[in-house]
Amino acid sequence: MFRTVFFDLDGTLTESGPGIMNAVRHALKKQGLPEPDETVLRRFIGPPLEESFQKYCGMDAEQAAASIPLYREYYLPVGAYENAPYPGIPEMLKKLSALGFRLCVATAKPETVSEEILRHFGLEPFFKACYGVTPARTSKRSVIACALTAEKITDRSEVLMVGDRENDIDGAKFNGLSSCGVLYGYGSRAELEAAGADYIAASVNDLEKLILTP
Repeated sequence: MFRTVFFDLDGTLTESGPGIMNAVRHALKKQGLPEPDETVLRRFIGPPLEESFQKYCGMDAEQAAASIPLYREYYLPVGAYENAPYPGIPEMLKKLSALGFRLCVATAKPETVSEEILRHFGLEPFFKACYGVTPARTSKRSVIACALTAEKITDRSEVLMVGDRENDIDGAKFNGLSSCGVLYGYGSRAELEAAGADYIAASVNDLEKLILTP
């Protein structure tokens, strides 16, 4: 039975798409660049931003890095709150916390922003810690590695990483963890299965049942 659960934030705990896509639109508009269609914009939800600006907007590393402050001009004061926990998430977290599970957030979003979002939506009390991107760790792999070290976890078989995108699954596999991909977020079944997810949960209810199954 899993004793520790690492949760991704965007697309796993909260439906954060509108704010992220609006912030991407803002960053591109400020640079006089065309706005991609919504199918492309949705791909920004989850992976690191610099990676996404390069992959989906044809930018080089320097252009992508310059886009981040423009993105944050919109996201920090406005976009972060164009967001809401998925139905059933607060109730599931409350139950798991009461049952003694160690719950942590492991996200590719900046750590300070992630902590503010958890506080804003009343989710912070359910988590032992929130691990996100900092200048010292810039990938999902390194965020998860940091969480494992900080939490002094020795038995990785008792840890489940939950996320909605391939980088969540890749980060789990890289660090020797089991992973569950959720279909109610922004990744497809094909993406999650191709990444090697150990489990797939179609709904929050299915996710809760998986975590609680001995």
